[in-house]
Amino acid sequence: MASSPRRPSLGRDVRLLFLTRIVRMAAYGFLSVVLALYLAGLGFSEGRIGLLLSLTLAGDALVSLGITLHADRLGRRRMLLAGAALMVGAGVPFVLSRSFGVLLVAATLGVVSPSGNEVGPFLALEQAALAQVLPEARRTAVFAWYHLAGSFATALGALAGGWAAQALQGAGWTPVASYRAVVAAYAAAGFLLALLFLRLGRAVEAPQPVAPGRWGLHGSKAVVLRLSALFSLDAFAGGFVIQSILAYWLHLRFGVSPGALGSIFFAANLLAGLSSLYAVRLAARIGYIRTMVFTHIPSNVLLILVPLMPSLALAVAMLLLRFSISQMDVPTRQAYTMAVVAPEERSAAAGITGIARTTGAALSPGLAGPLLAVPALLGVPFFLAGGLKILYDLLLYRSFKAADLGASAAGEQDRR
Repeated sequence: MASSPRRPSLGRDVRLLFLTRIVRMAAYGFLSVVLALYLAGLGFSEGRIGLLLSLTLAGDALVSLGITLHADRLGRRRMLLAGAALMVGAGVPFVLSRSFGVLLVAATLGVVSPSGNEVGPFLALEQAALAQVLPEARRTAVFAWYHLAGSFATALGALAGGWAAQALQGAGWTPVASYRAVVAAYAAAGFLLALLFLRLGRAVEAPQPVAPGRWGLHGSKAVVLRLSALFSLDAFAGGFVIQSILAYWLHLRFGVSPGALGSIFFAANLLAGLSSLYAVRLAARIGYIRTMVFTHIPSNVLLILVPLMPSLALAVAMLLLRFSISQMDVPTRQAYTMAVVAPEERSAAAGITGIARTTGAALSPGLAGPLLAVPALLGVPFFLAGGLKILYDLLLYRSFKAADLGASAAGEQDRR
């Protein structure tokens, strides 16, 4: 039996990037569990909630586009600080205002994660920084541990957010006040992120001045645009079942309490994080593309089965089984993207593919919201998500199977 990948020893900048990932994903986790409940508590309809979630992700995409395309020229640390400021700028209005217009502007211009997943410019810049300070042979393993750390943080954040809200309600707080306290903690996490980014060293910056190029790309433009189109389809599908929508769906269908929702997503994100470790050895054996596709298709079949389950226990079982394999494509996707572009194009490549994903995901919550308002259509978001994700898997395999890489092949390509 093959042993799991050994946790690599990390330098100071890498440890800081792991810590910023943990802080950010914990904040995303506890916000995503209560966000839709908070908006419903403020009196907004399902349609308005879906619209706000969609515009939140669309705004994140625009912010990321502006930041990541100029990061290698203006400085990755400086742009990470700008992202932290936008995270605070989104959280504070959510705490202070009940106006839909104010919240819409704050969510669109700031950085908010309704999915529990990465949004904003952080992931692209941190990936580029990690690729900069790590030898190529260790990148896939470090990306897997980086993803695992984020998944564990999201899991703990979801658990803390759900049970904190329920504990506050048990102490006499109104549901809206308890959710607002969780949102305030999200804004505080943005301040902490800024302090951590200030401690990064110059080694995380781009190795040389980047010559002007369209979208910050040169020789890698074609492959990055093809990957971006496919990743956008995958994210569009996933946007129908982002974590905020899943939490709201479980609350509508089975009456699940905030604390129980936190526990469910704690387990789900824990399993998702552990699955990324198995992706390292699998990618070394069969390649990045095959690892992405062959693990993703079964997870999407399980997603389609969730709304067909007659009880909460069975629905949660399908969700947990799905999460146990659904994220194996993440570190392999990140490593593949970093392997097929030049070092000076990494921030732009990670940014463009990340923006494509965020843009795709921004469209679907607005479509899912009205479906959740109709009891007979509650299962439709799951069917759309699973079916479109399987289509993405088939298209990805057809487009890139001939250009697949394993960890060792990626290392050889980097050296060349």
